[in-house]
Amino acid sequence: MGEEIITSDLGEASNNVPADEPILNLRLQPHRSLTRRNFRLLLMIFSGATFFTSLPFIFMGAWPVAGFMGLDVAAFYLAFRANFRAARAYEDVFLTPFELRFAKVSAKGARMEWSFNPAWVRLDRVEHEEFGTQRLAFVSRGRSVEVGPFLGPQEKAMLAANLSSALAEARRGPRFS
Repeated sequence: MGEEIITSDLGEASNNVPADEPILNLRLQPHRSLTRRNFRLLLMIFSGATFFTSLPFIFMGAWPVAGFMGLDVAAFYLAFRANFRAARAYEDVFLTPFELRFAKVSAKGARMEWSFNPAWVRLDRVEHEEFGTQRLAFVSRGRSVEVGPFLGPQEKAMLAANLSSALAEARRGPRFS
């Protein structure tokens, strides 16, 4: 019975260790402004416009034109389906004073993970004077992993600022007081 008390006390203490608390925990996802409901509405409007545009061709006897316009609707649908599928991809960044974990999950669910020591990792930026931040990458010991390739230049600049300050805090070490 005494051992159970000691074990539970140690378990509670290990959950409150500052070294285990995350400094930064982010999930980066591609932005999609079109919801599925709005996509259905857009598809119905596009299909209706295509149907009414093809009617004169059908009445004139040029019915193959209607078939090709139907292919346009199918291509439109498939392109948006691929876009929605690609939106399932995301990246996770988890930073503690002793570890930086970075994971990329593809749209198909394939997961790749990297683990870095925050003391040895640096954030590599490629800046263009006209277009802003073009590329962000974690670099450590000859390995380089790009972060947020789907983000725009302004979003990459904000992410770089957040990551830089979080890495600086991680290099200072855990605060035990």
